[in-house]
Amino acid sequence: MRIDRYLAASRMGSRSEVKDLIRKGLVYVNGAACKDCSFQVDPQDEVCLNGQKIRYAEHVYYMLNKPAGYVSATEDLREKTVLDLFPEKIRKGLFPAGRLDKDSVGLLLLTDDGELAHRLMSPKHHVDKRYLIRTDAPLTDDDVRAFAEGIVLSDGTRFKSAGLDISEDDPSKAVVTISEGKFHQIKRMVESRCNKVRYLKRLSVGPLMLDPKLEEGMYRELTDEETRLLRTI
Repeated sequence: MRIDRYLAASRMGSRSEVKDLIRKGLVYVNGAACKDCSFQVDPQDEVCLNGQKIRYAEHVYYMLNKPAGYVSATEDLREKTVLDLFPEKIRKGLFPAGRLDKDSVGLLLLTDDGELAHRLMSPKHHVDKRYLIRTDAPLTDDDVRAFAEGIVLSDGTRFKSAGLDISEDDPSKAVVTISEGKFHQIKRMVESRCNKVRYLKRLSVGPLMLDPKLEEGMYRELTDEETRLLRTI
């Protein structure tokens, strides 16, 4: 692979930007300065930019602690999107794997790996997703049983069995576990029980858990272990 393509694919800048960095002598391959933009490198070569080692990966994976007020989309003419939280140089090809409502917060995976995103979102893979919710009225044991049995709305929409673990300290607080991802699913399930969700935060998707050190609006790349776990789905 050409060194300029390698750096651009590693999100070090656009092709024109990384070519400029190469020509300035800021790029080293296996300890030797490289000023030739067409120089061929292999994934196992050590490539450094400004003294920082660059790790090449075929795909990228970012964990975002989504704040309220952003839509889970790559572009929107009226609303701010989750991609607006990322710098321009790393947005190319990124998209949210799944969605969170505009007013919801918590874990959102952004990647350029379409195959993995499909597995995470496809109902046939039954990937569990956990959410912290707070409701207007206290939740009850009857709600727990209704969620476990599966809920059918008046319009015929069916939701599969879901877990509802009510907090012992606060009955209006619970963790919901679902394996689907239908439109406004948790909110609609709670509303069917004559209650209303006033706060919703995604805690996990399959084996991937929200980093408690990640503040709302912040993101980081997944670790190698987190990526490996996701690929087992």
